[in-house]
Amino acid sequence: MLRHSVVGAVAVLTASAGLGAVAPSAGAAPTIGISVDAGTSLGTVPSSGVGLNTGFGDEHMGDAQVTSLMKAAGVRQLRYPGGSGADDYHWKTHTSGDGSGWIPSNTDFDHFMATAKTVGAQPILTANYGSGTPQEAADWVKYANVDKGYGVKYWEIGNEVYGNGHYGDGKGWELDKHADKSPKEYGKNLIAYAKAMKAVDPTVKIGAVLTTPGGWPDTEKAPGDSTDWNNTVLSIAGSSIDFVIVHWYPGGTTTADLLNTPSRIAGVTSTLRSLIAKYAGSRAASVEIAVTETDGVGSPALTSQAAALFAPDTYMTWFEQGATHVDWWNLHNGTDQAPTTVNGETDYQDGGILSAGTCAGGKCQPPRDTPFPTYWGIRSLTALAQPGDTMVKSSSGDSSVSVHAVRSSNGGLNVLLINKSPQNAAEVSLSYAGFTPAAGAVTTVSHAKEGTTLTTAERGTAVAQTLPPYSITTLQLKPASKTPGADKPSPVPTPTAATPTAATPVVSASGTTGTRAQAEKGVPVGHPSPSPSSTSGGLAATGGSDAVTYSAVGGLLALAAGSVLVLRGRRRRALHGK
Repeated sequence: MLRHSVVGAVAVLTASAGLGAVAPSAGAAPTIGISVDAGTSLGTVPSSGVGLNTGFGDEHMGDAQVTSLMKAAGVRQLRYPGGSGADDYHWKTHTSGDGSGWIPSNTDFDHFMATAKTVGAQPILTANYGSGTPQEAADWVKYANVDKGYGVKYWEIGNEVYGNGHYGDGKGWELDKHADKSPKEYGKNLIAYAKAMKAVDPTVKIGAVLTTPGGWPDTEKAPGDSTDWNNTVLSIAGSSIDFVIVHWYPGGTTTADLLNTPSRIAGVTSTLRSLIAKYAGSRAASVEIAVTETDGVGSPALTSQAAALFAPDTYMTWFEQGATHVDWWNLHNGTDQAPTTVNGETDYQDGGILSAGTCAGGKCQPPRDTPFPTYWGIRSLTALAQPGDTMVKSSSGDSSVSVHAVRSSNGGLNVLLINKSPQNAAEVSLSYAGFTPAAGAVTTVSHAKEGTTLTTAERGTAVAQTLPPYSITTLQLKPASKTPGADKPSPVPTPTAATPTAATPVVSASGTTGTRAQAEKGVPVGHPSPSPSSTSGGLAATGGSDAVTYSAVGGLLALAAGSVLVLRGRRRRALHGK
């Protein structure tokens, strides 16, 4: 089990009739101190930050039940046509490869856009680099934004292009028909794609595929290369792009490993920002970071509760570090792997957030479109924030509990707490700077192990909470009164999880106010190593009044049923139409 320790800067709980705090009993686990500095901003929640991958092989993406579930989960971005399949997909003919393979007729671009509109999500499209051309991509921009008026802003140029075989044994997983598969060639072609696409619509944003710092093949140099993939690509095309793309599959041999990986995001972001500053010049500050794929691949947990805890922690940590988009892998996925047992739960080894209803190893998944725990992990974010809300500094005295905090537009403060212990409840004591919470019981929205919904209840107080094992709990706090200076938190140059300064007033667990001392390897991260040779709205609230708009949408929502999922043709199995 994970041990809990006391944060010395936070008072141990004492009896308080006004706030309902009670002292821990003898022999109880130490109380974990949580501090929230509501006066220091980490930036605003991105308008389309909570994203999800969808593939052209998923004929059920537009089903009414599916779009309703995505909307309720606060999904604000949909990625299409999906992963490695994008580098073999031709949008105009809705075909893949030589066109001989079966692809659902109701997943073409117009049907996808109809799905995105129904969900209230912004599209992010992956142009075919592997077997396509700059002209094909430019034609797509024209059709999408000139002919149809969809207003698609974000365009990736290829998917995981570094997996084309240039590194390692020369046998990559990513299709790339260019004779030269080097980062130098990708950089040159990236400029050609950007020029052709922006000639059609100068407002589109072009994204460059980078390797994830710390994961393979980051820092690798193949024969003939003068430097690694990221430095080569950005040195050539740094002035032609608007965002960079990484995929975050941190893995881990245990669930505890997986749940601790968000702590590495700050270092990854710092490396990316240094690269962007080095090559983008005066435009560096405007170049965005997009995480267009992430999930628990490479760890034991894909559909069980550990993955559900990993999801909101990962989204919020990336946002706090300045990422503008994070897209979970995947809506529906399917698997050919037999289920496993993880911390007493069945894990179906499926990267989707909704069940594909398939069978493997003699055991079948729940009925199709049943939400996996990962769905509820993502949906938990709707209780924390809405787009444009202000993320503020927070910290935990023990890594077994993660914390994220957001100042809401109505003046309240929401605090998300994640207990990473699969067996033990966690006692937490919270203190606040820049915000004085109202006394009494608080509204909590939670998802616990084996739960099939979000549960709203009046529980605990603003300064004392008991977190169930393996749970996500959001406290929705109201202010006791107008808190001076809290309406406009001050920004910080680099988001960190530091504690307030010595002179900052805080509210302790006893309810008093005072001061406190400032107290990977072979293939990309998450891939197998090669051989040596009921709450809705919120963070992504949706509806007709949302900022994502479409002046025209072609196609109809098709309701397909009873079809067989197709596995993506790459090492990480998924649904991509191939």
